[in-house]
Amino acid sequence: MHIRLIRHGTTAGNAARRYVGVSDEPLCPEGREAAERKEKDFSLDRVYVSPLKRARETAAILFPNAAQIVVNDLHEMDFGAFEGRTADEMADDPAYRAWVEDLCRGACPGGESQADFHARVKRAFIETVRALDGNATFVVHGGVIMSILWQFAEPKKDFYDWIAPNLGGYEADCIARDGAPVLLNVRPLP
Repeated sequence: MHIRLIRHGTTAGNAARRYVGVSDEPLCPEGREAAERKEKDFSLDRVYVSPLKRARETAAILFPNAAQIVVNDLHEMDFGAFEGRTADEMADDPAYRAWVEDLCRGACPGGESQADFHARVKRAFIETVRALDGNATFVVHGGVIMSILWQFAEPKKDFYDWIAPNLGGYEADCIARDGAPVLLNVRPLP
């Protein structure tokens, strides 16, 4: 089986380098234009998407004939009180500094911890892949792609080694081992 993981196009928050997790931002005009310039795949009959607008809009542009199958738990991390703010805006925020000093592992005030985020993504990805009957394309979020590859790709790499730009991503061969997906031969999308 072949898996593609694509990050959504740029939003206004992405362009401003804001924490954009569960905020349901649409693509900004530049993000929409960049997606429109990408090659379309009219042959894909289904695409797995996050429930958030930016992923659904990107999928509709890139795969105009595909039915969208929403996977609710493949949405981006909930950054709680940090949502919609930049690192510079929070430079003097003690809660933000403590979170960053803990390598962003603890829970964001009013949001998710990294462990909860990874567990949610892991569960959703396993359930989705188990139900597949062939290749699959996912249009999701940067953090979701990083989490999937950090948890399932071989050889193992650090979470932050899997960063994907907007409209970028990875493809991999997927096998099952002990009831869980394993992603092999992971490579950046062209």
